[in-house]
Amino acid sequence: MSIPTSSIEQVIPKQGAMAQPSAPRRRRWRFVTGGKAATGLVLVAGYALLAVIGPWIAPYDPDARSGELLQPPSAQHWFGTTHLGQDVFSQILVGTRGVMLVGLTAGVVATVLSVLVGVTAGYLGGAYDDGLSALSNVFLVIPALPLIIIVTSTVTDAGDLVVALVIGLTSWAWGARVLRAQTLSLRRRDYVEAARATGESTWRIIVFEILPNLTAIIASGFVGTVVFAVMSEITLAFIGISSVSSWNWGTILFWAQSQQALAQGAWWWFVPAGLAIALLGTALALINFGIDEFVSPRLRSGGRTRIRTADGHLVRMRVGFTPVLTRPPADPSPVRRPAPVTASGEEAGR
Repeated sequence: MSIPTSSIEQVIPKQGAMAQPSAPRRRRWRFVTGGKAATGLVLVAGYALLAVIGPWIAPYDPDARSGELLQPPSAQHWFGTTHLGQDVFSQILVGTRGVMLVGLTAGVVATVLSVLVGVTAGYLGGAYDDGLSALSNVFLVIPALPLIIIVTSTVTDAGDLVVALVIGLTSWAWGARVLRAQTLSLRRRDYVEAARATGESTWRIIVFEILPNLTAIIASGFVGTVVFAVMSEITLAFIGISSVSSWNWGTILFWAQSQQALAQGAWWWFVPAGLAIALLGTALALINFGIDEFVSPRLRSGGRTRIRTADGHLVRMRVGFTPVLTRPPADPSPVRRPAPVTASGEEAGR
């Protein structure tokens, strides 16, 4: 497809044949303005708010028993009751705190360790790189879930904080390897060499020159660790490894499965907890998709950049489409074609 150069000049003046499609205006909070990322952040913020105020706004004590056994959802009990008459809605609200505590704590611990080890190894190199890379390889092959099961079964009254620390201390190695590889590609860039030549200290170069270019990778690793930590906490509670005395969504599923809620038709006992888990996973996945679109210009602007042709039509620039710019003819006036000649040798139309 050929697009006249003059049409490009109408969009971007004084650019000529080297003009490119006009890029959207840069915004300071472009990541937050994305639909996927904004939706995910709103959902995660809602869960975080429930984790803080959930025990205060719960209508009932999640451990309190009543005579209303296995009652379906009603005005008094929004999510129904258990076999002991406990309010499921209160259990969901109170259990949000444990899930979010484990997920966020493990994510912060793993992210901090991966940044410290990965960036340090990639920038310093030499013996530091060899030693830290060997340490990352050791933790990379440690099975996290079996180790968590051993620790929680050995430590008496292992709470959510212990589980979060174990997950965080065993989940940083993969992120450190990725950050090391990216740091190796950034350490010889021109702006890093210029900062080093001007006498900037090592920590200033790492903090102000390298880390800003690794923000998206760090955020993506944090989101992935939170997802793994949340699923590990729920799995441990569901199989009865962690303490079933403290409420979280996995504990609700554990009691529902052990009391055969599905066989009794008490769908309200396990469906709300499952939906809460699925919605939290969806929110974290949307944030991860938003990070991918923020990092990759092809995902962010593919199929949305348009240019206007000379006749006023908009041409959509799609992924994989390369426009060929052609100059308009010197004399754009129409050329008069010769009239057809009849059999008698006279021009038609005379």
